[in-house]
Amino acid sequence: MDSVYVTTRGRIVIPIRLRRKLGIKPGTKVYFIEHGSDILFQPVTKKYVRSVCGMFKDTTSATVELLIERKKDREREQAMGGRLR
Repeated sequence: MDSVYVTTRGRIVIPIRLRRKLGIKPGTKVYFIEHGSDILFQPVTKKYVRSVCGMFKDTTSATVELLIERKKDREREQAMGGRLR
């Protein structure tokens, strides 16, 4: 376990072992995630972005959903005799 001190300006130095292991380089964005009384430290590296890419992927494409909605609209219009409200 590595430990560091927080400076009076709230800065910390990430140990080189962790920087190398996690691919943290100058300019790497880092998220601090509050989880109860813990703080999670998540560097936003290419590896991390690839790991979450497609995580919320839907099984239906947006185009298919749009076509389904348009079909429903046409059916409603036809049921009303072609009149719009």
